[in-house]
Amino acid sequence: MPAVPLSGKQNRFLRGLGHHLNPVVLIGKDAVSQGVLDSVEEVLDQHELIKIKLLESCLVDRKDVAEHLRTNTGSAVVQILGRTILLFRATPENKIELPKK
Repeated sequence: MPAVPLSGKQNRFLRGLGHHLNPVVLIGKDAVSQGVLDSVEEVLDQHELIKIKLLESCLVDRKDVAEHLRTNTGSAVVQILGRTILLFRATPENKIELPKK
């Protein structure tokens, strides 16, 4: 399920919303397992915008992890900052109202 590409304006809006969020999924030495993907799917359905933290024990490159999560969850990578990834996926309820493109 491909994600709808975000405009620059929408990306900035989501980064602003995500600034104060705490990470809800932690990724460690096992990198992106099926359990991690299931957790990410579940919290994306609940919140639409989530932060994921890569622990020091995660040896996989952060950009590779973000791309893997994006393709397997149909979400959009809003930001990669340090060891933190911000993901967005709209739900049918549209909890987050994005600005127009």
